[in-house]
Amino acid sequence: MRVGVPKEIKKNEHRIGLTPTAVREYVAHGHTVSIETGAGLGAGFTDADYKKAGAQIVADAKTIFADNDMIVKVKEPQKVEWEMLREDQILFTYLHLAPDPEQTKGLLASKCAAVAYETVTDAKGGLPLLAPMSEVAGRIAVFSAAETLLKHNGGMGLLFCGVPGVAPARVLVLGGGVVGLNAARMAMGLGAEVVVLERSIPRMAYIDEVTQGRVITRYSSIGAIEEEMVKADVIVGAVLVPGAEAPKLIKKDQLKQMKPGSVLVDVAIDQGGCFETSHATTHEDPTYVVDNVVHYCVANMPGAAPRTSSEALNNATLPFGLALADHGLEALKKDPHLARGLNVLKGEITYPAVAEAMDMPWSDPFGVWAKG
Repeated sequence: MRVGVPKEIKKNEHRIGLTPTAVREYVAHGHTVSIETGAGLGAGFTDADYKKAGAQIVADAKTIFADNDMIVKVKEPQKVEWEMLREDQILFTYLHLAPDPEQTKGLLASKCAAVAYETVTDAKGGLPLLAPMSEVAGRIAVFSAAETLLKHNGGMGLLFCGVPGVAPARVLVLGGGVVGLNAARMAMGLGAEVVVLERSIPRMAYIDEVTQGRVITRYSSIGAIEEEMVKADVIVGAVLVPGAEAPKLIKKDQLKQMKPGSVLVDVAIDQGGCFETSHATTHEDPTYVVDNVVHYCVANMPGAAPRTSSEALNNATLPFGLALADHGLEALKKDPHLARGLNVLKGEITYPAVAEAMDMPWSDPFGVWAKG
């Protein structure tokens, strides 16, 4: 198969869909890989690195999209990109369609087969291609919050770890999944007092075990959120509903109850955000203030560490990407877990949560939802 990797064009995005190490694996499987010139520079990979790995270097994205059977990216396609997609072409990338009707309609119009990293599952129902970026985002969320708490960055002027005789920051993490656990462990390691709200009792037991009881866990309820938010200096939104828009756990009228200069970090912003006042920001201009509460809602937090993120992402995506390259759409018939990642096929929505968010019908071409 001909596999193409364009340069990411979303603002402040420096990750790349395939690292040179991954390219070597594709080439070893007999595939042709084309990389847009300069696409890997932001992550520290030169055109020479890709040539050495066996890739062809192509001058522009238009040629990448025109000449290849499968496009591998990191972030969701921008308008100029989805307009270059075509029928019978496979797109393999993060999509986050539920809060993005414009992109959804663009992909439907292209009639491509769009497989989303964030909805591919494993045998246990986990999200293996979302997990590495969730790990990075959870960790970045905490030290970004620590920086934002400082007075010159708009925060209340609180030192995250405190000093002897002065209490550290209190961090509330909403959700105990991959993002939440990584945020909690990072905050704990930096000396903060940490509370995690979670609804899975086994997950709370696991968090308690791996943190040796140093993280407080509470069952997540409306009452628990209301009690904890007023005590928190930092709140990390780490809630995920696979494929669907994130629930709004903190409303605008509740912000006045929080400490002035406290910080909200919305890691769920790619899925619409879990705070009512959230809207996407960039690394260039990461924060804004609503009712004296600083919001940090960068939509591609792992993009701040593109080398680490690209390598971690490729470690997870490589076997699935190779399956698509080796077998085309037949790979979706062979592997129901990969088929769960399909969001759009030939102008139809194939992921139920996306269809529900768009209020549109959906199809089940590989029977992965009918089987449960």
